[in-house]
Amino acid sequence: MNQRPANIVLEESFLDVRAKILEIAAVLDRVDRSLQDGTPLDEDISIRRDKIHDAIRLLLSEEPDRAERVQLLFSRKYSPAWRSELKVD
Repeated sequence: MNQRPANIVLEESFLDVRAKILEIAAVLDRVDRSLQDGTPLDEDISIRRDKIHDAIRLLLSEEPDRAERVQLLFSRKYSPAWRSELKVD
């Protein structure tokens, strides 16, 4: 399988990636500002924020397969009874 050169990948993707990073930064800034009133996050929302922080750490790692590891971070654990748990029949 031929891979595209890194220079081309970055050149073609840079503006889209930059926009997504700015969006993430803006959301985290809004959350931080809203927490300044002393109201804590609900537990389930706090877990989501922690997952975002964990995902950012995964992105900064030099290990391969970052996309797969981020996807797994946000995925539910497999359950053989998933159909009944999610009420899918």
